Amino acid sequence: MIKILNKVFIVIILLISFNSCLQWAVRAKGKLPTETALHKTYDYNGKVIIIGAGASGLAAAKVLEKNNIDYTILEATDRYGGRLKKDTILADFPIDIGAEWLHSAPITLNKLKGKKGDNIDEELIPYHLDRTASWDGKELKIDPHWQNNFMYYFLSESKFKNTTWYDFVNENIANTVLHKIIYNSPVVSIDYSNNQVSLNTLNDKIYKADRVLVTVPIGILKSDKISFKPELNKNKKDAIEDITYHPGFKVAMKFSEKFYPDAITCKAKNGEKGFYDMAFGKETQSNILGFLCTGDETENYDQLNSKKEIIDQIIDELDQMFNGKASASFSGKYILENWGSYEFTNGTWTQAFQEKKSNLKILNQPLDNKVYFAGEINDPYKQMGVPGAILSGYFAIDKLLTDHK
Repeated sequence: MIKILNKVFIVIILLISFNSCLQWAVRAKGKLPTETALHKTYDYNGKVIIIGAGASGLAAAKVLEKNNIDYTILEATDRYGGRLKKDTILADFPIDIGAEWLHSAPITLNKLKGKKGDNIDEELIPYHLDRTASWDGKELKIDPHWQNNFMYYFLSESKFKNTTWYDFVNENIANTVLHKIIYNSPVVSIDYSNNQVSLNTLNDKIYKADRVLVTVPIGILKSDKISFKPELNKNKKDAIEDITYHPGFKVAMKFSEKFYPDAITCKAKNGEKGFYDMAFGKETQSNILGFLCTGDETENYDQLNSKKEIIDQIIDELDQMFNGKASASFSGKYILENWGSYEFTNGTWTQAFQEKKSNLKILNQPLDNKVYFAGEINDPYKQMGVPGAILSGYFAIDKLLTDHK
């Protein structure tokens, strides 16, 4: 009887957790706004500075550009897109080196670019995997087919068939605001103690604005690379510190044959680790195997001396799973993006459905109605990934332009 009750209890807990996940994944379609800042008209005469040219910063800038509002984007690196990036060399299809999946309902794409109606322009691949496996370090076990069906129908995801997230953001959001980006300008201090906000960059330049939108990754706020005057209050600091933001990296490797299933989940203590067929559903002759590793699992690779040593270790692990087939068919060509080690990224992604609602609310609170925040973790519409970042940009800029002291 006790065993039966324990099983029932576990099922109930799983259902509760699963229901929470659904609210943040594709089932969050009902949480999408009926309109965004793209549909509104604003009359604001002040100067706005956006810190960060990632998805959320670019989205906010698009609204400012549309309304002829004076603004500047300060970007810490020499490129725009943040953790969005693509490669067109390794394979005969473009590869997402950063964000890759659409976790939300496809109709979300229309919301992101301000298009009305339910018909989307983009061709998507339903991410309905056929053959997957799990690896515990010793044995490779093929997952039951019902498990793949279950995951797709209840947490369905998709990918772009012939393009990437970088292309989507570039074509629908970034292309009209690129002329306003000042590159290689990492902000190190924000002083909002006076009527105007004063920003200092690492190269000792000072910029002033009436209002500022901070869109840097949460890892930058965690690292205190930006100082605030007055200092952030304890609630804000605690909320930032509480957010889970794992280190991690992503690899794409080219093989002469596909010896692997659609995906392999590896045992991980904290974070995640797994392989997946990057060419799944694509019209391609290339065999590209992806590898994602986040959290504590990255420590085993971070201690190695070079990218090549990391790749060698990954190939060795695959050889254990597939009796040497990996090294026999590896082309030697790969891409490795270590987002966790980049100075202005400091990590991979956030998953807001796992965080306390009270912390999320605090993160979205502006500083004295002068400094506002946006980013993947700031999305109030319960999306995930890139959609969450873009929608947070629209939400934050609407609040910035309409708040009155």
